[in-house]
Amino acid sequence: MNQITNSKILVTGGAGFIGSNLCEHLLQYQNEVVCLDNFATGRTQNIQHLFENPNFTLIVGDIRNLADCHKAVHGVDYILHEAALGSVPRSINDPITSNDVNVSGFLNMLVAARDAKVKKFIYAASSSTYGDSEALPKVEDNIGKPLSPYAITKYVNELYADIFYRTYGLNTIGLRYFNVFGRKQDPNGAYAAVIPKFVMQLMNHESPIINGDGNYSRDFTYIDNVIQMNVLAMLTENPEAMNTVYNTAFGDRTTLNDLMASLKKYLSIYDTKIGTIETIYGPNRAGDIPHSLASIDKAKRLLGYNPKYSMQEGLEQAVKWYWENLK
Repeated sequence: MNQITNSKILVTGGAGFIGSNLCEHLLQYQNEVVCLDNFATGRTQNIQHLFENPNFTLIVGDIRNLADCHKAVHGVDYILHEAALGSVPRSINDPITSNDVNVSGFLNMLVAARDAKVKKFIYAASSSTYGDSEALPKVEDNIGKPLSPYAITKYVNELYADIFYRTYGLNTIGLRYFNVFGRKQDPNGAYAAVIPKFVMQLMNHESPIINGDGNYSRDFTYIDNVIQMNVLAMLTENPEAMNTVYNTAFGDRTTLNDLMASLKKYLSIYDTKIGTIETIYGPNRAGDIPHSLASIDKAKRLLGYNPKYSMQEGLEQAVKWYWENLK
């Protein structure tokens, strides 16, 4: 795959799970990387090893502060906007803060990007935008009504990005992430994602709790596929490929029951007891969609996307990382 090189790139939320993996990857290809993070959900240990790299700059700041945004975009070629407050349940518990960060903060970044005349503004959109649409697979042009405050904020991002292109000529690309997982994803906290949470519970010989009967399904997407999409979005010069949104996924779906079986299989390599741990089933979660499966045809056609890791291949890598780093 072609790589972006010798560019100055701002990664907002660069100390978070996806952001820190992007920072690490981009530094391998002679890029100058600026990380903007307020450490609300980002973690120092994700980027600690990058501090010695002369091409890496950390700015501790908040996207809700326009001055911080202007400072971070200075001299930048591309922006990878990963900063957000994720989690559907968090947005249901505290819609105001989710909106402040995900909408007002996003707007600040667009304004700063416009003022700095960056080449491209690439942002983390979300599969939650599909809302109550029951169509499978999910195709970019066919969305439903949002089912959570979080989903509303991510849809508003797409609307704002479109307006900034039409009004100010700022080139934007939205990447609708589908259940991204992999190394450095935080297993702790009330809003931990399902895979790292289950892995930690199993490693601690605790029974994981599945919301519902385990037949809900997701298009789980390994982090390296997401990195590929961000790089392709920066590289494209095709006018048809810009100022639009793309599903960022593998294009396959896995039920939570199948996910649990795979996790037990891969973790049993390290600890045979894990295979015997029972799973507990709880009530369905508010705001959850039953099934999620992405069509990745648009990304293949316009960006040349070719995801390298299936869910199973990614899961094996992720489990190995968790075992080596968190056990």
